[in-house]
Formats: sequence, C-alpha cells, structure tokens
Amino acid sequence: MNFAADLSLAFPELILAAGALALLVVGAFAPRATAAVSAAAVVALLGAAVAAATQPFGVAFGGGLIADAAAAFSKVAIYAASAVAIPLGQPWFERRGVRNFEYPVLILLAALGMGMMASSGDLISLYVGVELHSLALYVMAAMHRDNAKASEAGLKYFVLGALSSGLLLYGASLIYGFAGSTLFTDIAASVQGGANTGILFGLVFLICGLAFKVSAAPFHMWTPDVYEGAPTPVVAFFAAAPKLAAMVLFARALAEAFPGATAQWQQVIVAIALISIAVGAFAGLVQRNLKRLWAYSSIANVGYALLGLSAGTQEGVQSMLVFMVLYMIDVTGFFACLAALSRRGRPMETIDDMAGLIKEQPGIALAMTAFSLSALGLPPFSGFWAKVVVFQAALDAGLWGPAVAGLVGSVVAAFYYLRLIKAMWFDASPGATDKAPFEARGTAIALGLFSFPVVLVALTWIYPAAGVAARAFGLS
Repeated sequence: MNFAADLSLAFPELILAAGALALLVVGAFAPRATAAVSAAAVVALLGAAVAAATQPFGVAFGGGLIADAAAAFSKVAIYAASAVAIPLGQPWFERRGVRNFEYPVLILLAALGMGMMASSGDLISLYVGVELHSLALYVMAAMHRDNAKASEAGLKYFVLGALSSGLLLYGASLIYGFAGSTLFTDIAASVQGGANTGILFGLVFLICGLAFKVSAAPFHMWTPDVYEGAPTPVVAFFAAAPKLAAMVLFARALAEAFPGATAQWQQVIVAIALISIAVGAFAGLVQRNLKRLWAYSSIANVGYALLGLSAGTQEGVQSMLVFMVLYMIDVTGFFACLAALSRRGRPMETIDDMAGLIKEQPGIALAMTAFSLSALGLPPFSGFWAKVVVFQAALDAGLWGPAVAGLVGSVVAAFYYLRLIKAMWFDASPGATDKAPFEARGTAIALGLFSFPVVLVALTWIYPAAGVAARAFGLS
C-alpha cells in the first residue's frame, strides 16, 4: 500500500492533528477568541467522527494502524464525547475568570491520541497513542491554575502516569524481545500454542500499564484524588472517552496479539475485574464527596467492563463495548449535573449539598436520580441493560463465580447511590441554589433522558453496531 493510501486510512487523525495545530496558532495570536476556537474544535471533532464512520477499512503504515469496524465504532463514540466536553467545559472556566484557548486544543490532542489507541496495530502505535492522550490529560487536570487542588491533581496524575508508562514500556520491551516483533499479528503467530515465560511476564506488565489507564484496581490509586481535585468538566471528560479508548486498546491488544494465550490472560483479567468491583463497591460506602464517590463508582464499572472482556469471546467484547458506551453517557451526564450546581457561588460537591435538590432544581435532580439508578443497575435504565449483556457474556463463557461476585458488588454499591437519592428527595434543603448555567443544565437533562427512555430505542442500533465491531477482533 502506498503512502497516499496510508494517509487516507488515517484521515480522522489528520483532521484532528491539523485542527489542533491550526487552532493553537489562532489562539496564540488571538487569545481572547475562545468561543471561535471552541466552535472550530467541535466542528473538527464532528468531522473526524464522520470520517471515521465513512472511511474504507484496511491496514496502514506497515500494520501500525488498523482501520476496521471496531476502530470506526470506537472513534465515533470517542469523538462525540470529546465534542460534548468542549461546550460543557469552556464556559465553566470563563465563569471562574480563566479564559484559555488551550482547553479545546488539548481536547483535540487527547482525542487524536485516543483515536490512535483504538486503531493501534503494534506496540509502538499503542504507546504513542497512550502517551499522546495522557500528556493532554495531565495538563487538563491542572488547568485551573489558581486552585491548589487542581494543581495537586495534575501533579499526582503526572507522577503516577509516568509509573504506569514505565510498566507499559517494560512489558512491551519483554514482548518484543521474546516475540521478535512489535506487530500484533507477528506476536500472535509466536504465541499460537500459548505464551512462553518471557512473553507472559511482558504481557502481565502490559496489562498492569493498561489497567492504570482505565483506573482498574489495584492500579486505581490516582483516581479519587484526581477526580476530586480536577475541574468538574475535565473530570466529565476523564471519566468517559479515555476509558472507552483504553478498553478498546485492551481488547485489541489481547484479542489480536495474544489469541493463543487466552487461558493465561483471562485469569489476570478476571482477577483485576473482581478486585475493581470490590474496591469500588466497598470503598465508595464511606465517601461523602460526590466526585470521589463517582471515582470509586468508575473503578467498579471498569471492573464490570473487564468482566465482559475476560470472557475471551466475541460476545464478551461486544458486551464490553455496549457497557462502555452506555456508561460513558451516564458519567458525563452526572458530572454535567455537578458542573451546573452551586450555592452562593460555592460548588455543590457533597451528598449533604444535594439535600432537598428536587425542590430547588427539579430537572437536574431528576437527571441525577436517573444517572444514579442507572449506575446502580436498576431496570429499565441504561445501566441495567449494560450489566445484563456483561453478565450474560460472562455466564456464556462459564465464568459463573465471577458473575455472581459482580452481582454481589452491584448490590453493595446500591447503598451509596440510594443514599444520594434519599438526600435529594427527602432531606431538607440548606438554602436556595444558584441559577444553573444553560449548557451544563441542558447537557445533564439531555443525557438523563437518554438514560431513560431514549436508551430503549438507541440500543436497537448500539448493540448490533457493537457486534459488528467485536467481530473485527477475530474472536470466536
């Protein structure tokens, strides 16, 4: 394949790269043109999503980049979530006196890295994609420079992220050394009869590095502090698109590079999934800060997604993709609720702050109730359908014990979701809330309506599209 054909397969990434570079120059010469830069960034993301959905499939750059149904499905969801993060975040910063054109540019760069992660075909493009999106996220976490917690969050994320990158690189070097290639297809050929000891050690380190990126336990230590300290709209972005990108990369690396070692990596993924569910369920019980609470909720939910992936089947990958897309919508909506809420100029971020919210902000309270019930897994909300497909995939693969443990974890976690709902609906309000910003309130209510009832219609095309994407990994 010639270079022009390779570039055509990387067209979504080219749109984002060109857009980020152009907007960086525009912002440098016109730093107050934040609205124009933000609008152009949204257009670039939507253009990249259309390009990803309509481009031809193939392999480019010597196998380093893969354009297939899985990449197209993932990129459309990732770019759409990234586009929502810009109008949600930029006004939030401006209300706090922070006018920065860099925010939408960093979103574009992060989306570029996430697109590369979804299309990675070898260990080199895997690492480049992970680092490109991670570096943008480190800066975004500390973007509210006058806030000490945000600066601390950015520093913690950077230091622990560097540790995970070391694990990732060490694992990749071991795999390359024993397999003799960085390409997933070549690695798969070398592990047809099972991974040897050297490759197995490398695979464990690779899994550990990727587990950090999805904040799976026991590699979750950065998540509660970063979620609490980072700006709320940035956390809405953190908790959504990067998780989906990392989970798709997880699935692609395991399914395409190590199909002959499924029995070996399955044990590791099951263990990480169950630890994540347990940590998320039990540690969340003592949290009063909602950003920390949903950090632990995200750890548990990543555990459910990994449980689907651990099935090692096409249905397992399909369930993981459906789960992550539905979770992405719920978590974005919940943090949009938090971004919309304040009382006397102070952000409302604790369970006590939400007392009596149904009387003060009924629309936002209803949306937050929907997101909480969805995360709990109560029918007929979107989280229920997400967990149904994951548990079904695990049971079909014979993982009865892990599926039952996951169900128990979901029951335990129900306590803290119901505690939040009780505060909103039945506790006395400590005072009137401030007027909710239009963009945050609108985003929260729209996504709340998706959680129910729109999801019932949306699933009729999300589930089949996820099935087509899962088939691209070549699992049975």
